[in-house]
Amino acid sequence: MNKVLGIVLIIVGVALAAWGYNIFDSASSQLSRAFSGDAPIEAWAGMIGGAVCILIGITKVK
Repeated sequence: MNKVLGIVLIIVGVALAAWGYNIFDSASSQLSRAFSGDAPIEAWAGMIGGAVCILIGITKVK
């Protein structure tokens, strides 16, 4: 059961990180970064949340 949960967490983490990167790389985000220098919080939350899910998933698979 732990291995299945680990694999699911890895898949969800990769999808979440990709979603965060897509938001970070979007045209509106680039405009926002050009004028204010800040990236959207959703982008950071997606990328960091995805990385955390991947790390937890890897530890569950081992």
